[in-house]
Parts: sequence; C-alpha cells; structure tokens
Amino acid sequence: MTALTQQVVLVTGCSTGIGRALAVELAGRGHRTFATARRLEAIADLRDAGAQTLRLDVHDPASIRAALDEVVARAGRIDVIVNNAGINIYGPLVELPLESVEAIFATNVIGLVAVIQAAFPHMASRRSGRIVNVSSIVGILPTPWAAPYCGSKSAVHMLSEVLRVEVAPFGIDVVEVQPGAVQSSIADTGSHDLDRFGAESSRYRAAHAGIVRRANASQVDPMPSGEFARRFVEECFAVPAPRVVRLGGRVDALAALAEADPNVRDATIAKMFDVDRLNENA
Repeated sequence: MTALTQQVVLVTGCSTGIGRALAVELAGRGHRTFATARRLEAIADLRDAGAQTLRLDVHDPASIRAALDEVVARAGRIDVIVNNAGINIYGPLVELPLESVEAIFATNVIGLVAVIQAAFPHMASRRSGRIVNVSSIVGILPTPWAAPYCGSKSAVHMLSEVLRVEVAPFGIDVVEVQPGAVQSSIADTGSHDLDRFGAESSRYRAAHAGIVRRANASQVDPMPSGEFARRFVEECFAVPAPRVVRLGGRVDALAALAEADPNVRDATIAKMFDVDRLNENA
C-alpha cells in the first residue's frame, strides 16, 4: 500500500486530545503540519514537535480565511485538511437548552463546512487535495443522552458522502473517520451540569446514572490518542483514499450494533444507558 508523503496539512481543533495527537504524528512523519486552535497559547508547545501553529476559530469565517491564506503563503499550497474540531453535550434532548444544541451544530457541522469551503478553491485550482472529516461511530448509531452530537455527526457522515461525489471531478478525495472510544477530553467538556437531570424537576431523574454513564462512555477502555493518531495517518493518507475509516475502542462492536435489527438495537441501547428505568418509574 502506498501513501501520501510530505503533504501540507492543516488540522483543526488541536488544543487537546485527538487533534493534538494528530499534529504530533503528522509532523513526526515529515508532513508540513499546521496545527490550529481558537487560542494560540493552547497549542504553542506543538511547535516543539515540529508543527507550525495558527489561530483558527471555526465559528469565524475571517479567521478561517486568514489561516488558509497563511498556509498557502508559507507553503505554496494546501494538500490535506483534517476537520477535527468538535464539541459535545449530554442529556435528554427535550431538556437540553436550545442554545447548546445550536452550538453543537454550529461547531461540528457549519464550522466544518466553512473550513471546506475556504480550502476548496486552493485545492480545485491545483486539481489535487484530500479532505478528512472526523465524524463518529455514533453518527450511524443512535445513542441516548447524546442526540445533538449523534445528529451532528450523522450530518457530517452524509455531507462527506455527498461532498465526495461533488469534488471528485476536481481531483479531491474525501475520507470520513468514524472513531469509537478514543482517549480525549470531549467527555469532560461535555459533562458539565449533569446534576440537573437528577433533580426532582427533571422527568429523566430515574435515568440520571445512565446519563452520566453515557457521558463517560468514550473514555472506558479507550484507544490511546497516540495509537489512534498513528493508525489514523496510516489509513487516511493511503493511496487510493479510503471512503470510511473506523478506529478506536469497541468500534467494530458498535458498528455491528448499528446494523442490527432496529428493535434489538434500541432495546440494547436503552438497557445500557438506563432508559428502561423510566418505564419502571412511570
């Protein structure tokens, strides 16, 4: 199997977890790596690993354009975009603040599209490029207490499928990555204020323990971020480009559950995360 070498790569969301590990791995393999985040100080140390750092906020089109223009000014081109930036929130959909749901889609979907739109002219003019979108296995497996995240990653899945067809005539590949359990901080950042679902005011208080369990599920026996990054680069930079890459703890079992009979799937997931306890307390 051959692989892309000495690529100019921009990675979003490098301040923690997967993005940080990817920047280190890519730079270590000799790719000219541009690590980005909203706060430059959060990624300053990645320069010691050989990456260059830029500010990029996926909510800010001017920030995105400035970062892409800077990459082209320094490197002369951009070969690969890795759309990794993402956020999460946990809890029953009907009791989540609407502004939090909007924030998930603004970051995970609209921000991703904004980066793609900014990168496309540079790639299309050279008739060469690769777009790697980090989705999730829960983009195809509906799991309780994470509906906005599941929905946003499902959107990334379908956007990637359509985009692959639309940009192929310009020599651009699209790869979707569906991680399972991977060591990261997304559980911590999405788990704030879960106590409200255990309060008397919540109709879901009987499932509170399951909500907490779901919030921490991705960090139960996760694949170490360094190992994930190594395999990510090996598979996503392969020639020819794969359509979908699945990596991480329990990813094969979760994919199999996603393809199971929907009634079996729903019953399994309901029991796993205490949804069935709501029936007991109705």
